[in-house]
Amino acid sequence: MKQESWILNLDTVPYDEALELQKKLVDLRSRDCIHDTLALLEHPPVFTVTREATRRNLLASPQTLAEKGITVHQTNRGGDITYHGPGQLVGYPIISLKDRGKDLHRYIRSLEEIIILVLKEYGIRGYRDSINAGVWVEGDKIAAIGIAVKSSWTTMHGFAFNICPDLSHYSFIVPCGIIGRGVTSLAKITGRTVGRKEVQDRLIRCFGEVFDVTCRAVSLEEVNNAK
Repeated sequence: MKQESWILNLDTVPYDEALELQKKLVDLRSRDCIHDTLALLEHPPVFTVTREATRRNLLASPQTLAEKGITVHQTNRGGDITYHGPGQLVGYPIISLKDRGKDLHRYIRSLEEIIILVLKEYGIRGYRDSINAGVWVEGDKIAAIGIAVKSSWTTMHGFAFNICPDLSHYSFIVPCGIIGRGVTSLAKITGRTVGRKEVQDRLIRCFGEVFDVTCRAVSLEEVNNAK
């Protein structure tokens, strides 16, 4: 019998609030109070940096950022500077790796595989880069991946899948600190409007396939009631 994983479907959540939610989920999962959980959401426009040195890849002035309504937030995931915003499906898997070999490389490859399988359903060939984590289409990144793993071998952070974000916002940074590579989206590649629910339903199914679990939708109330 397959293990159950929870799917927590949220709307637009400010980055700092989502980070606190992840910390709560990590604590609950590390104490086996909840199942593995995938939180799916969007963020208001924000650039996240992982350490002070990554701010060198922020190209816009504070005035420009204020005019565009983009905030900057320091975070504790791996990787370099990343953009989050409306039209981007962000996934935060809170997964215990204790029974999954404690293999971070395999875990990252699994996250990439989910996106690659979703793209395949649209007739798009997504692929991995041998150096940089994430998923690429014809040389451009369509999904960024950055994770953190706590001492309990419970994961947090995850992936950001570009469905139809404002790609012009990427001009204000060196995305993921990678020079000379572009960024794309599902809407740009397909040339049509792509809805979040359509993509999300496929992604949840692919998540279940890759991690070999049965997915069940839960509410935030159900999570908050977990002890």
